Amino acid sequence: MRCPDGCTVGRLLVLAAVAGSPGPLAEVLALRDVDGPSAPGTGEVVVRMVASTVNPSDEVTVSGAYGSRTSFPMVPGFEGVGVIDAAGPGVPAAAVGRRVLPLGSAGAWQQYKRLDYSWCVPVPDDLSDEVACFAYINPLTAVAMVERFCRPGVRNVVVTAATSAIGRHLAELLTDRGVAPVGVVRGTPGRTVAEPSRWRAVIRTNEPGWRGQLRSVIGPHGVDVAFDCVGGGVGEEVFTLTADGGVFVHYGLLSGTPLSAECLTGRTDVHVELFRLRDIVQKDGGQHLSGLFAPVFESLRRGRLRTAVGQRIGLSELAGHLKDPAAGSAGKILIDPQR
Repeated sequence: MRCPDGCTVGRLLVLAAVAGSPGPLAEVLALRDVDGPSAPGTGEVVVRMVASTVNPSDEVTVSGAYGSRTSFPMVPGFEGVGVIDAAGPGVPAAAVGRRVLPLGSAGAWQQYKRLDYSWCVPVPDDLSDEVACFAYINPLTAVAMVERFCRPGVRNVVVTAATSAIGRHLAELLTDRGVAPVGVVRGTPGRTVAEPSRWRAVIRTNEPGWRGQLRSVIGPHGVDVAFDCVGGGVGEEVFTLTADGGVFVHYGLLSGTPLSAECLTGRTDVHVELFRLRDIVQKDGGQHLSGLFAPVFESLRRGRLRTAVGQRIGLSELAGHLKDPAAGSAGKILIDPQR
């Protein structure tokens, strides 16, 4: 359903995946026909979504974890790519027809998204929709963290959730700097780290004595930089092994269990960074986004920081797909919002 330039889409019904209330994503998400966006106002555009995906950040947001800045019903989806179909006053006429990453808010799980043009990052012509769709959450986070925290001389690096997409990206970027990280994984059957040669060692937390193995691999010096997106007991163990003057970067909570206050306050010799991508993306209203994405796009252009796609589904299939226990076990899903 294409919106002609300058139309009022509000008279049309469009598909959207809507979370009606906070809760587990698979339980509260439903496909609905909703009013499409009205004609864009000053500085605004209407983007026709052509691809999107699902990330842990979507699940956390829908769970109600950010109650102070989340209202329901809501359309989730922080990552995707689309085409500007209509532009309001103050937006360059040449913007219409451009492919963009529409950032700054959720809403990628619908056929059209209305937003300020300042939050639209132009996608290079030589990157496909499938590649561009995954340029944001994991690649940008990995690039920003490695650039910020892996100063020259860093050698002992630990990455938790090493089989994840961002774990792969971190290993790739660290390899470029001559660093082979130590990976920590749950040991889920059928899941292994990509490119094992990039890793100095992989520790499986489902094996007896894994803590001793981790300590042995790290050695007496300790961890220079730890990238933890798990939290819980695994995160705390890695924290205790961080060297004096080292950096512990906590950027996710896949275990669902926060790090204890005692863990974080028990040592003053470790620099703790609670890294949030939204802090660097939203710090100036989107004005710096093109510069942030430049190294990501260049890496993607060279075939690096790519994301493996497991399944391709239509938006109409998303709610049912998320109820499947095996969903996401073999790579990311690629959603076509137009079907």
